[in-house]
Amino acid sequence: MMGIIGWIVFGFVVGLIARALMPGRDPLGLIGTTVLGIVGALIAGWLGQAFGWYGPNDGAGFVSATLGAIIVLALYHLAVGRRAVGRGGSVRDDFRDAA
Repeated sequence: MMGIIGWIVFGFVVGLIARALMPGRDPLGLIGTTVLGIVGALIAGWLGQAFGWYGPNDGAGFVSATLGAIIVLALYHLAVGRRAVGRGGSVRDDFRDAA
């Protein structure tokens, strides 16, 4: 049980640091930030094993997990874009302006 809680806390801290280092606003909440960090750590561990930096049972370190989370956040920005962030309006306002 402590392993799962440890992953969640580690993912949250790594996600917070990745969001602080990446410029711009992100509409991620508490859960999104945690998932960002966990996925970043998993990707960093997978890449580290692929390049031979980590053994089969080694996890990603703090710095590499943060870099992995930054990569995931950059891919998120490419996929979603910045269209919904910082507009200040809603879809209803767009329809009102069009009419």
